[in-house]
Amino acid sequence: MRLDRILPYAKKLLEKTITSSDVVVDATLGNGHDTVFMANLVGENGTVYGFDVQEDAIRTSIDRLKQHGLADRVTIFHNGHEELSNLIPKEHHGKVKAAIFNLGYLPGSDKSVVTRPETTISAIEQLLKIMVPEGIIILVIYHGHTEGAVERDALLSYCQDIDQKCAHVLQYRFINQQNNPPFIVAIEKR
Repeated sequence: MRLDRILPYAKKLLEKTITSSDVVVDATLGNGHDTVFMANLVGENGTVYGFDVQEDAIRTSIDRLKQHGLADRVTIFHNGHEELSNLIPKEHHGKVKAAIFNLGYLPGSDKSVVTRPETTISAIEQLLKIMVPEGIIILVIYHGHTEGAVERDALLSYCQDIDQKCAHVLQYRFINQQNNPPFIVAIEKR
């Protein structure tokens, strides 16, 4: 297949955006895979801020970062991403280059703990204020469950209404696959 699948495409967008010494955000730590990926991209002098409300996600992410020798590049907050502008130090406001969200629930965990459209939209709005021009926000939207479909609809409505003078918004998805596969919405600040 020549078309990038969803997660490799998300990584490609991050690779095109993030350079050494950048400040980036993993808004939903999950199992730490994106956190490790971003920590490698920012290098020794960069910073990753990670957020999650689940202790299991934090523990798994910290373990994965330690296994890769990257823990010193990441600051983890046991908070929802809607708190990011309060928790990211002021000296990094205006310097955030990229952020990624994997929305839905943590695979293999309590499926009643899900991301919510109101907190995700709040985090997007905050990021657009503290990001550099041409910074990118990647939303990987898992919508194959009831709450995921609600969040999908709210986010698509919100993103379609973002003023094009403020940001470019891209939707990347496969439209002929079964079982509601995830898709990406990417927001590039202007």
